Amino acid sequence: MIVLKSRAEIEKMAAAGRMVAEILAGLREMVAPGVTLAQLDAYAERETLKRKAKPAFKGYSGFPFSLCCSVNEQVVHGFATQRALAAGDIVSLDFGVLHNGFYGDSAITVPVGQVSETAAKLIKATEESLYRAIEVADTAHRLSDIAHAVQSHVEARGFSVVRDFVGHGIGKELHEGPQIPNFGAPGKGPKLKSGMVLAIEPMINEKGYDVKVLEDGWTAVTVDGGLSAHFEHTVAITDNGPLILTKI
Repeated sequence: MIVLKSRAEIEKMAAAGRMVAEILAGLREMVAPGVTLAQLDAYAERETLKRKAKPAFKGYSGFPFSLCCSVNEQVVHGFATQRALAAGDIVSLDFGVLHNGFYGDSAITVPVGQVSETAAKLIKATEESLYRAIEVADTAHRLSDIAHAVQSHVEARGFSVVRDFVGHGIGKELHEGPQIPNFGAPGKGPKLKSGMVLAIEPMINEKGYDVKVLEDGWTAVTVDGGLSAHFEHTVAITDNGPLILTKI
């Protein structure tokens, strides 16, 4: 079910989104060789509680951490363990908060020190695809135009789009309708309407798009061992175009 938000509700979501953006900015600064995923998780939770908000993911369907930390071949939902980051790694940080009854959700992929040329290109293409998708997140387009914008951008650069995980509507629930794939033909699906709020999140692989979930029941990895990157923004559709809620 697609839930349309009022202007007042979008303003509340923007407050939650700014918190997410601020905390992710702090996490980006922390990323360095030797830093553990657990340290990143502890920072995210501490900063959330300081802001009188709640981590969105901790306890969600049993997820045990505040922050999803996915390293290298891990696609999404990685655990914030005592693993220390190493130079050359890439780490995707997916984070959300619940504040004043509304959710904010965003993700970034960060290089750890000097990374390979392929890793750098993958990160760049994935982030660019997010903004290509946001450009068409307006009332002149349909849902699949978002998907097509992502797919056409990254496949032209030799990368592949994950099929098993998608973006989603967001608001008073972390996951609302509609689902937002990152692949598909343009001009399909429902017309985008003012008041829709979408978590648009390209998940892009270096090699093939097939993924599998590890025995922990959460961590998704590429089947072929290739790298994966993930970027996400919470975006409101307005009469004046897309409004990114998860930015400072």
